[in-house]
Amino acid sequence: MLEIEAPPQLVLTIDMLAVIVFAVSGALVASRKRLDIVGFMWLAVLTGVGGTVRDLLLDVPVFWMVAPHHVIACLVTAVAVHFTAHLVESRYRVLLWFDALGLALVTVAGTAKGLDSGTGVLVAVAMGVITGTVGGIVRDLVGNEPSVILRREIYVTASGLGACSYVVLAELGQPGLVAAVAGVLVTFAVRGLAITYNWSMPAYRHRPGRTMAEIEELRK
Repeated sequence: MLEIEAPPQLVLTIDMLAVIVFAVSGALVASRKRLDIVGFMWLAVLTGVGGTVRDLLLDVPVFWMVAPHHVIACLVTAVAVHFTAHLVESRYRVLLWFDALGLALVTVAGTAKGLDSGTGVLVAVAMGVITGTVGGIVRDLVGNEPSVILRREIYVTASGLGACSYVVLAELGQPGLVAAVAGVLVTFAVRGLAITYNWSMPAYRHRPGRTMAEIEELRK
């Protein structure tokens, strides 16, 4: 089994950036719902700590419980957005782009932490995708927004491609920073293009079932 370790400081740095960016997206949802400042804080924290599921699955200490400054960063971000969100003309559009950046950062952070925990590359990619999507799912459910996961937009695919880019470059012996930047760029680029050009994956098309006459004919 291939074992690749990511530099711990790199994981911590990307984790913090991802927490802040996703906290902005959560606070923007709060602004769209016209919540009070406590609502801003609540949504920012819930969105920002999406990596909780990753850590529970990897059976490692939950990152924000070990280092509470992640939660503090979410709270500070929420307050800042509360007093500045009105300056943004289209908050939903900004929300989409912050979500794309958060997805990119968190995907790489999750993948890197999976590798750092000694998992195989497939599990590491899964950790990247899970980490990248959980925060957005929680934000949309609590904020009563249409979940991006349940729409036809390219979202999980972008996360998966970014995670794969990271592990492939790491396997080829590239420095952790190079692999991380590549993973972030791939995820953000694919998601950004999907936002810009309304790209989507082919959806399942309903096909009518066979009639009783056709079933009887097959039995002959």
